[in-house]
Amino acid sequence: MCSGIVPDENASQLRLLIAKAAAGGAAMIFTPEMTGLLDRDRSRAAIVIRSESDDVVLSAARSEAKKCHIWVQLGSLAVKNTSNPGEKWVNRSYLINPEGEIAARYDKIHLFDVDLSPDESLRESSAYAGGHSAVVAPIPEATLGLSICYDLRFPALYEALTDAGANILSIPAAFTVPTGKAHWEILLRARAIEAGAFIVAAAQYGEHADGRSTYGHSMVVDPWGEILLDMGQGNGLDFCDLDLRKVQEVRSRIPAVANRKRFEMPVKLP
Repeated sequence: MCSGIVPDENASQLRLLIAKAAAGGAAMIFTPEMTGLLDRDRSRAAIVIRSESDDVVLSAARSEAKKCHIWVQLGSLAVKNTSNPGEKWVNRSYLINPEGEIAARYDKIHLFDVDLSPDESLRESSAYAGGHSAVVAPIPEATLGLSICYDLRFPALYEALTDAGANILSIPAAFTVPTGKAHWEILLRARAIEAGAFIVAAAQYGEHADGRSTYGHSMVVDPWGEILLDMGQGNGLDFCDLDLRKVQEVRSRIPAVANRKRFEMPVKLP
């Protein structure tokens, strides 16, 4: 997607994509980080960011999932933090079942606070509160582990998800162009290999209404690190079949998940 600054427009696009996915025979559709709103002008964003119960994009995803009887992994939305009204927003991922019910929620743990260049700094933590819990959820024939964008750089999270049984890992993103070119594919393939799991990474792409550019290249990677799908530079929908027998095959050949050891932290020498 190339999400903009008007949630109603993003919701309309999302409805069309869900319906198209269902018509094409998909069991689940995955969408990028910030599906509902991508706006770095936080004063403007504050006018349209809502709580879960009032969010038009979440409502659209739930109603369309029920109408089309399809699972929706809604990459993430900016929503008000109902547990702390008036405090920072949360960057929240949703798993929605074919009855339109929210089956799981995950709040992004690792917030993107970086200096990309002398002229460009991003401080996600200035507006968003980070999550504290890793989340896995059962889906038909599999267990899905949830994460968001910058989480990709922290392998300990994916160890926790696979320790909890995840064999598919969702990594919705809005990667910048420079970091995308340098690290996106490498990190996705590394996480897939380490976890012996499928990676599904739906990404934002293009020139957005708020002035930023995102890298694209939505991907599916298998547990051996092979790229099954790369959507390149562009927006739209594509399909990929996951043969979950591949997880057991790879984990039997390279039993890294089973062989993980816990160890004491090193002692600093004087």
